[in-house]
Amino acid sequence: MVNVAIIGTEKSGRTSLAANLGKKGTVSDITMYNNEKEGRTMVFVDAQSYPKTLKSLVTVLNISDIAILCIPQGLDAHTGECIIALDLLGFKHGIIALTKSDSTNMHAVEEFKAKLKVITAGTALHDWECISLNTNKSAKNPFEGVEDLKVRINEMAEKIEVEHAELNSLPARIFVDHAFDVKGKGCVVLGVVKQGISKEKDKTKIFPLDREIEIKSIQSHDVDIDSAPTGTRVGMRLKNVQAKDIERGFIISDRENVTVDYVLECTISKFTKKIEPESVLHIFVGLQSEPVRVEKILIDGKEAKEAKPGTTCVLELSGNKKVAYSKEDRFLLSNLDLTQRFAAYGFSK
Repeated sequence: MVNVAIIGTEKSGRTSLAANLGKKGTVSDITMYNNEKEGRTMVFVDAQSYPKTLKSLVTVLNISDIAILCIPQGLDAHTGECIIALDLLGFKHGIIALTKSDSTNMHAVEEFKAKLKVITAGTALHDWECISLNTNKSAKNPFEGVEDLKVRINEMAEKIEVEHAELNSLPARIFVDHAFDVKGKGCVVLGVVKQGISKEKDKTKIFPLDREIEIKSIQSHDVDIDSAPTGTRVGMRLKNVQAKDIERGFIISDRENVTVDYVLECTISKFTKKIEPESVLHIFVGLQSEPVRVEKILIDGKEAKEAKPGTTCVLELSGNKKVAYSKEDRFLLSNLDLTQRFAAYGFSK
């Protein structure tokens, strides 16, 4: 199974494209579109509430294996923000979809592709393919180019399935993105197996609650399964926890780090403002997020008054809410007061 994020600015055609690629499923601030017709099961996820909130954008990227960045005619601040988010996350697999081929001449498209090559040079997107298509139902040739996009997605999916298989030997770890109670069945969570193989009747824990639970049953696309390998989108019935106690981003695993304070080795984005002590930022890790305060900045082991764009440093941060993470997880920092909100990425020291 492969999960695909469909992202872009508000009128980029992302929702129309996602609806064309799959059948609408779970709807919240993100919307799932399921497709089992391409020889493999795929879930396309639209960051529906972006750009109003960053949370939906980070969520769809952190539950996905492939990103499709939808760009209409020209660039705007939110398209730039998506590029920066993908770069800070070090996103490995993706395609740039130019979604207005029905209203743009070929010469202009080629010029824009060349411009994008310059803009994305040195980022995680530097070798991403650009595909011209349209997402206009009323176009002379509606959704022209989408079949080419599907071919590229399936080619990437083959590589990703190999990567997933390599992660199956690790301890199981599931990111939860929805939780609710079902009458007669109790607590049900929806999410993605990020590594390992999760099995029915497993006795494990849920973090940051640090509570012992049992996985009573597992479904994937409404089909009962005994086990779910890496990459599987699952629904799980859990014992010993209630849905009201679970938030998006909770992690089902045997062991996680849990903290309210952080020491992160960070790289500051070139496209943000300097960071200073006492700044209030927003931290994202996995699907979790919370505001934090910058308590101290260290550069080369010495306390500093600021961290400039494009530099590396250690940030000591304080928060109020317990967050669960592993040593390998990548943190994103954002400044919600700026037009371009992503500020840095880092790892726990």
